[in-house]
Amino acid sequence: MADLLRLLLRVAEKAANVARVCRQEAPLFQLLVQEKTGDDKNKKFVQDFKTLADVVIQEMIRHDVGAQFPEMAGFIHGEESNKFENGLGECVTVTVCSTEEETAALLATVLGGDHTAASLLARAIHQDPATIAADTDGLAVPLSPSELGIWIDPIDATSQYIEGREEVLEEGRLFPSGLHCALVLIGVYLRSTGEPVMGVINQPFNYKDPAGGRWKGKHFWGVSCGSINVCSVSRPKDGPGAGLSVVLSSSEKPVVKDALTSLCGPDKLMFASGAGYKILCVIQGLADVYVLSEGSTFKWDSCAPHALLRALGGGVVDLNKCLQSSSGVQDPQIELTYHQPNTERKGAERWANHGGLVAYRDSSQLRSIIGPLKDKL
Repeated sequence: MADLLRLLLRVAEKAANVARVCRQEAPLFQLLVQEKTGDDKNKKFVQDFKTLADVVIQEMIRHDVGAQFPEMAGFIHGEESNKFENGLGECVTVTVCSTEEETAALLATVLGGDHTAASLLARAIHQDPATIAADTDGLAVPLSPSELGIWIDPIDATSQYIEGREEVLEEGRLFPSGLHCALVLIGVYLRSTGEPVMGVINQPFNYKDPAGGRWKGKHFWGVSCGSINVCSVSRPKDGPGAGLSVVLSSSEKPVVKDALTSLCGPDKLMFASGAGYKILCVIQGLADVYVLSEGSTFKWDSCAPHALLRALGGGVVDLNKCLQSSSGVQDPQIELTYHQPNTERKGAERWANHGGLVAYRDSSQLRSIIGPLKDKL
């Protein structure tokens, strides 16, 4: 498990490098931000270069993990399909090849012969990142890779990534939007039960070096398995009389906003972009709870940060199940799991968190949230 964690930290940093390169290199940046109109809009790659960036990251992680842990190869899932139709109507399956040149040639077929952009992307995919420091040596978890599956969200909060607004982050403060909301999320779950046991979060745009103008990232990780709970983030200490703080999506239902304003007060209700970033805010103690009443997140959004919260003594629950359960927050059935699709749905919707969710660090905080929402939803 220590080897797997080290590998996931490394591939998450490679993914972060790809995300940064797509914004730093002009030929890629132009493809990333330009709006398509007319006939171009109907060509899948041209319509959405950001989807190609997502797929490239996803397939790179799938390739690297499958190479070191072949027994996991069939259980590495992501948000995106890796099949593209290029401008000539050809269907191209995007994979990471054994050499940089082969990968560049493959990407050029998707990119309509744009060899410059293809080469830049291929170089980032095949570049080894600097070693990621993590104290994982003593990590002995009684699990085998053959028992595990992986969920990847290559670039969570894509709209913030594309918009690219830069914020200077301050310690202890939540910033509602900007590049820092874009995260690489890699979550590991038990195939038998679906419980999240390991998570890696990489924040590619955490800090901009004033000297070189280059972005630096930050990573977070956690392992939760039985009595073993280890996290790179210390459990935040609540100050005396701090009061409960909640982070929401700005598009949250008015009835939920009103109920939580009555509970917490208007100053303790915050809004932010990106499901992964909002859960990271709870992990870091920038907010106590994240509430979402809509089924608009997916397994790839929540798996990685869920593992970190479990390591800190918290969790992520299905809001609807929580509201309906006679056992309340003690019911083990309300926790989100990651191994089974909703067979009544199709496509990506099979993997949606349909009942909404609540991410929390402490069950007492979860309990205080559920009461006011019970009569409203």
